[in-house]
Amino acid sequence: MDRAAVFDVDGTLVDTNHLHVVTWWEAFRQAGHHVPMHAVHRAVGLASSDLIAHLLGDDRDPERDDELSTAHKVLYGQYFDRLRALPEAGRLLRRLHRDGWSVVLATSAGGAELTALRRALDADEVITATAGADDVEEGKPAPEPVEHALERAGVPAERAVFVGDTVWDMRAGSRAGVRCVGVLCGGIPRADLEDAGADAVYDDPAHLLASLPELGGAAR
Repeated sequence: MDRAAVFDVDGTLVDTNHLHVVTWWEAFRQAGHHVPMHAVHRAVGLASSDLIAHLLGDDRDPERDDELSTAHKVLYGQYFDRLRALPEAGRLLRRLHRDGWSVVLATSAGGAELTALRRALDADEVITATAGADDVEEGKPAPEPVEHALERAGVPAERAVFVGDTVWDMRAGSRAGVRCVGVLCGGIPRADLEDAGADAVYDDPAHLLASLPELGGAAR
């Protein structure tokens, strides 16, 4: 396979973004921070340490970052058995695999969380590789997660596309030199995704599946 379709997972393939918003909001509340949910939503997609720094700023006590991250993990972990893939997500990955694409995941999740996401997606047989939080030094919007995914697939940037739902995804893909495709199912507006580097934007995995002939020209 000489082309790669690299996918973010949260909010792109699995319907989790608003669960992250609620559980981060509660983690902040328990620690005495009142962060509006809309602000949390805009930060979803960043690695935990970056999300905390982005929302609380330099005036926070960084020694409490691990406590906040752990609180979020515990709260979010209560949903692991109930996570659901977005409509047609698994079918999209299987179709791409059948059409000769290497399917790779590039996600800020790791460990038990990544296991739960893959279980919800139920498409392991067509996933070539995964670049998770445990595999990189810097998370999105740094290009490293996408670059690492491409390394694992053995495919150069010019023969790949990156599909994601946040501005952090689009920035990471653009910095990695990959064509970026946005999806709206994570709740981020089309204009924001386009401004961050999306070359095309679709509603969700089902819309992308129905539009695959358009994606065919992505691997240059």
